[in-house]
Amino acid sequence: MKIYKIPQNLKTIIFDIDGTLYTSPYYVFEQVDVQIRHFAHLKNISEKCAREQIQAFRKKWSAEHEGKKISLGNTFTHFGISIEESIKWREDLLEPSHFLHKDSKLRSTLEILQKKYNLICVTNNPVKAARKTLDAIGAADILQSIIGLDTCNKSKPAKEMIQLAASKTNCNLEECLSVGDRYDIDLALPLQMGTGAILVSGVEEVYKLPEIL
Repeated sequence: MKIYKIPQNLKTIIFDIDGTLYTSPYYVFEQVDVQIRHFAHLKNISEKCAREQIQAFRKKWSAEHEGKKISLGNTFTHFGISIEESIKWREDLLEPSHFLHKDSKLRSTLEILQKKYNLICVTNNPVKAARKTLDAIGAADILQSIIGLDTCNKSKPAKEMIQLAASKTNCNLEECLSVGDRYDIDLALPLQMGTGAILVSGVEEVYKLPEIL
């Protein structure tokens, strides 16, 4: 865990979902790779070739942008796949219940946090797919408010998604805390916009939030 800033008057916690509210390297990989396999099928190329093309582009983009990382959705736009098409792929292809299970400790953690703070999710998956993930880990009824890829037709990092999270919870950006597992995607822009930020390596560090906050 790395704490960048915790707001003095914290009112809202903005959670990333994948890799943050669950720890499953295999599913994190699979939900990316299943889209790349689908891309390979549509382009009539091998899966290996598709993986190499995506990896090469992301590596080149990172080198040209001071080591920053680019999301898969934004990567696909450079290959002619619109955000709208990415949304449909994710809704059709992602099946989190095949990989994840209900997490009672996460649920207890969120119930504690919910007593003091607004909780909202901002994710690069569509809302429908994100709800399936939250249902799989047993948190869908607590984290009911989701801003997804199809909410603003933007992929993180996108200022519109963070601004909407603050607006939906009736808070200023300075009263929000962003929690995620990827600095460049989840935290760098929100920090610039004025939110607090905590980088986690998985759900085990999310469990610690009540005592930290």
